[in-house]
Amino acid sequence: MLGVIVMILMYILFLGSLVVQEAEKYAGEAARFFMDSWLMSGIVAATSTTTCLGGFGIMVEDRGKGIFKDFESSPVPRAYLVLSYVLSSLVIGRLMSLLTFFLGEAYIVLFGGRFLPFKALLKALVVILLSVSSSGALVFLLVTSVKSPNAFGTLSTLIGTLIGFLTGVYIPIGNLPSFIQTIIKWIPVSHAACALRQIMIEEAVPLSYIPEHTVLFMGIRFEAGNGFLPFWGHLAILLSSSVIFYILSVLIMSKRKNKS
Repeated sequence: MLGVIVMILMYILFLGSLVVQEAEKYAGEAARFFMDSWLMSGIVAATSTTTCLGGFGIMVEDRGKGIFKDFESSPVPRAYLVLSYVLSSLVIGRLMSLLTFFLGEAYIVLFGGRFLPFKALLKALVVILLSVSSSGALVFLLVTSVKSPNAFGTLSTLIGTLIGFLTGVYIPIGNLPSFIQTIIKWIPVSHAACALRQIMIEEAVPLSYIPEHTVLFMGIRFEAGNGFLPFWGHLAILLSSSVIFYILSVLIMSKRKNKS
């Protein structure tokens, strides 16, 4: 959650007034509502990754201290042990992401916005759950190659630093070089941020009112062919990446078991 707090402080202390002034050109009086929704959607997406990573830190610590070998000496199958780490990380990620989301909604309402209506709320919750599943799968894949707490600390620092850029919170995606933008679009969590922005910003300003350049610049939509990637496309990427990353993780861990 430290990375999330840093993002919020950067927005409040440095970025807030600048981006609100720019948003007033097309959002009018709803500029603050618009920018708060843009920020919180990116933060919730980032939380789904950082909190899952924190959950998997327990597995790395147990492996580094040899506790995992103690568990393996019990009659519990190895697959169940690994599954317990995965499920606990997903539970942590979902609880913390939902907490961040509702705190973000409270922040938006506190500064003049509105709480999401029921239908939009359900869509947002679906995106959050898929985002945690996808982020958890990717983090699990990365952690399978980490053997020591020191290496995990380095990985955590790297991801914690990059996540603000991948979700377009530190800097709008349009400010980054084109090849970096292409890389970001291959990262599932960026699609979670994009999908949440479409849901949350729509309550502040209809997306059709926002200039196309701004929609792309702020990472509210991603280009696909001659148009925009549809909302269901983001969901499909989150779901498919979850399946692919978990399968790869299981294959890697199976090969490691066979070698041992």
